[in-house]
Amino acid sequence: MTAAPLGPPEQWPRRLLTVAEYLELGETEYRTELVEGQLMMAPRPVPKHMEASHVLLAAIRAALPQGYRALAEIDLNLELAPPDKPGFVRAPDITVARAEAMRQVDQGGGAVRASDVLLVAEIISPGSGRMDRRIKREEYADAGIPHYWIVDLSDPISMLVCHLAGELGYADDGEVTDTFRTTKPFPFELDLASLAYD
Repeated sequence: MTAAPLGPPEQWPRRLLTVAEYLELGETEYRTELVEGQLMMAPRPVPKHMEASHVLLAAIRAALPQGYRALAEIDLNLELAPPDKPGFVRAPDITVARAEAMRQVDQGGGAVRASDVLLVAEIISPGSGRMDRRIKREEYADAGIPHYWIVDLSDPISMLVCHLAGELGYADDGEVTDTFRTTKPFPFELDLASLAYD
């Protein structure tokens, strides 16, 4: 049985939600996430953001090792709270997770768990810079996601590549412009100019 679509914000629950309660709300015409149990509405991405996301997703998919899948805007349970407490569900622009974990979500519902995720990527939109560079960076590190890529579409297009560094959270080597190359978490190369929206 499918839950009824979530109505307009004025009809949203006025209490803190667990991850399971959030997922039971069903689909909505609104883009939502769950932050410390609070249902939050996120703006829809603008065309240049969407184009960059599609190009980056295709490039990642072409480079993925066997056993992994990459999807856009899939629900991600950050597992930052016990199941019976107010939870966290983000929908990163791109999530790379174990293929088996994604199959389980397809078959049984729910959300991909942070413990099954190798990499998340966010593309900064107008008004999301602080969220992507600080708040989500901290949340994804706390969730134990090994790699986090942050793309800034400002001229020149850049990518900040973060990796877990123990108790320090994420460490990075600074922003890259022009061509991004890495061997971790898998061999990958991308001309960042290809993310531009003409």
